[in-house]
Amino acid sequence: MITSSRITTARKRRGLTLAELSTRVAVSVQSLSNYERGRTEPTPDTLARLAAALDFPESFFFQPDLEPIPLDAVSFRARSKLAAGPRDAALWASRLALELHSWIEDRFRLPANDIPTLGRPDPETAAEMIRARWGLGTAPISNMVHLLEAHGVRVFSLPPEYADVDAFAMWRDGTPFIFLNTLKTPERGRFDAAHELGHLILHGEDRTLAGPQAEQEANAFASAFLMPRSSVIEHMPKTPLVQQILRGRRIWKVAALALTYRLHDLDMLSDWHYRRTCIELGKLGYRRGEPSGMPGRESSQLLDKVFTAMKSKGMTLHHIARDLHVSPEELSSWVFGLIVTARSGRTSASTDPVTREGRPRLSLVQ
Repeated sequence: MITSSRITTARKRRGLTLAELSTRVAVSVQSLSNYERGRTEPTPDTLARLAAALDFPESFFFQPDLEPIPLDAVSFRARSKLAAGPRDAALWASRLALELHSWIEDRFRLPANDIPTLGRPDPETAAEMIRARWGLGTAPISNMVHLLEAHGVRVFSLPPEYADVDAFAMWRDGTPFIFLNTLKTPERGRFDAAHELGHLILHGEDRTLAGPQAEQEANAFASAFLMPRSSVIEHMPKTPLVQQILRGRRIWKVAALALTYRLHDLDMLSDWHYRRTCIELGKLGYRRGEPSGMPGRESSQLLDKVFTAMKSKGMTLHHIARDLHVSPEELSSWVFGLIVTARSGRTSASTDPVTREGRPRLSLVQ
C-alpha cells in the first residue's frame, strides 16, 4: 500500500501547495488532500503522474512513514521572515538526508560525538573552552567542515533551489547535525559552520536554538572561535587600514567585514573607524561578496570517503539513490556535489582499516 504521508513529504520537499500540485497532475485539490490523509489511494496512472511531477521514483511512495523534523528543533535564522514553502522544503530535504545518514551508519563506523555540554558560559569563553578541548590552541582553522566531522558532527548541504534558507543545526537522537547553504562565499560558509557549532554547544538539546538572543550568542561564538582574541591581537595592528584588514582576512579565512566586526569587538577599531571601514569595504564590493577571496568552498571529507569507498566496491551514486528511493539529483543536493570527487577514480578510501563488523572506519583529519 502507498504510504500517504510520503505524498505530503514529496510535495513539501518541492515547495508546492496542494493547488500547485493539482494543476501539474490534473487532479483535484480534494483528491490530493484525500491521498495525503490516507482516505483514498491514487490509481496507478495517477501515482505515475504524481511521481513524475514531484521527481521521485514511484517506489518512494511505498516506503515507511517519515517522522518530520519539528520546527522548534532547528536554528532557522530570521524565522518569522522565512516563507513557509522554502522553510518546509529545506526541512524535508534535511529529513531525507537523515535517511542517507542512516544508510551510511549501517555500513561505516563514524566519528563519535565530541560536542561537549559546557553549562552556560558566555560565547567568548565557550569558544576558548572548545578550542582547548580539541587541542586547537589559537591557530587558524584550516577547514571548518573537516573539523566538525572529525568531532562527530554530521554535515550536509541544503537544497540549492532555496537560496534564502540559511544554514541551521539540530540534535537528533544524541547526534549533532549541521546543514549548510552552499551558495554563499566560502568565507561565509565557514562562518555559518562556526555559527551553527555555537548553537550546538551553547544551546544544546535542552535549550531553544531559536530567537534573537540565541542568534547573537551563536554569532559571537563563531567570531571568537574563528578569530581568537590573542591571535587577532598578535597579527593585527591597532586601528588597521582597509588594506591591512584585506590581508588579515586571509589568515583566518574569514570575510573582510567579519574581521572588521571582530576588531571593533576587541576595541581595536573605534566606533568611528569601524563605521568608516565598513563604508569603504562596501564601496569595494565586500557587502555583496568577497572579491579575491578563497578559491573554493569547503566540502565534506567524510562523505567524500564514503562515496569513494562505495565506488571501490562497484556501487555508484545511482545504486545508493536507488537504495534510498530517490533520484541521483536529489541525493546530490544533500552532499555538496561530492559525487564528482567520488567519480574521479581515487580509491584511497578503500585502504581504510576495517572493523570487526566489516565496516570501514572513517578516520578524519582536522
